[in-house]
Amino acid sequence: IGRGIANTELYVLGARRELLPIGQPGELYIGGAGVARGYLNRPELTAQRFVPNPYGSGTLYKTGDLVRYRSDGNLDYLGRLDHQVKVRGYRIELGEIETRLTDHPAVREAVVVAQESQDGSKTLVGYIVGEQDVSITGLGRYLECHLPAYMVPAVLVPLEAMPLTPNGKIDRQALPWPVGGETPGVPGENEPLSALEQSVAKVWMDVLGVERVGLNDHFFHLGGHSLKA
Repeated sequence: IGRGIANTELYVLGARRELLPIGQPGELYIGGAGVARGYLNRPELTAQRFVPNPYGSGTLYKTGDLVRYRSDGNLDYLGRLDHQVKVRGYRIELGEIETRLTDHPAVREAVVVAQESQDGSKTLVGYIVGEQDVSITGLGRYLECHLPAYMVPAVLVPLEAMPLTPNGKIDRQALPWPVGGETPGVPGENEPLSALEQSVAKVWMDVLGVERVGLNDHFFHLGGHSLKA
């Protein structure tokens, strides 16, 4: 997203508002002449977002955007901090997975959400808009090469278009429940054949709340964890 304009100060800060080094993701704070005094008639929100500048004069605006500085002085936008989730004990920035998905040449748009099951556990589900011949299996393997296992969505759902709010933003609440989505990295022909394989698959489907389990499915990629095991 480039650099700050004239008379603007940009800071990438950590959880304790410490300055972060190049390449380290953190929250973007904005200072300088363009910062407003606050939100009109919203004192609580103003107190949350407008904070004293520990590195200069005036006030900093706490944007809620996750960014990192590049070595050339430009900023990379990684997503929103309010899209952070905790899945199986890992804190995950959904925007980081979305960025990795859209880096793939066959994907135009991507949204990742943490779907909550009936037992309260969360599973990552990815929604993509891409080329007609995009391979879900190949996309899953691509993610496995670039992300840790706990950040790879259990299911990828291809869509013709993302649902939008009236002001043109992606409506995450309107994303369909992932019925008919595909598990990354599992070819459809790898169905359980023997009686034992089918019995194990049936147990997995009951425990994990999924409609299909392939021979090469990974228990933890499907949303499993130690308690479910």
